[in-house]
Amino acid sequence: LAAKYPEHTISLTSIMSTTGRRDLPPAKPEAMAALTTAPASDSRADRIAQGIKTWRVIGSPGFAATDEELRATVEAAVDRSPDDPAGIGRQLLAIVAWPPRNDILKNVKAPAQVIHGEADPLVPMEGGKDTAASIPGAKLHLVPGMAHDFTNALVPVYLKLVGDFV
Repeated sequence: LAAKYPEHTISLTSIMSTTGRRDLPPAKPEAMAALTTAPASDSRADRIAQGIKTWRVIGSPGFAATDEELRATVEAAVDRSPDDPAGIGRQLLAIVAWPPRNDILKNVKAPAQVIHGEADPLVPMEGGKDTAASIPGAKLHLVPGMAHDFTNALVPVYLKLVGDFV
């Protein structure tokens, strides 16, 4: 949106993302395994159990969610959306199939920042570095201990980085 319609963009913050360039490091195998492992059944309890396992794999080691926070987050996600393995597969395929965005990101005119976790097993930090390098003048913030989640422990980090930027 910021690249295609720069006249409608005041600022841009990219979080946990990548340009999709094919030579960037891929997700760690354990992260992909966690994302693609189906629950033992389509029961609510099994979906919650698998969701907790997945978030523990891709979650931030330096900003880990408490057990209570993680359970509440996963329960809310399970309760708001049906089990749709085909939909998850389509989403993963769309991510892999979408062409790299380096060239279009050069069109971003608004002030931009990229926030990325150094511990992200799903989108390695090279994806964030490449995003920042592709946007003219973008500021890169690599956060030690942050991975691919948004926990209560990360709220102060996001508030500081986004708040200072805005």
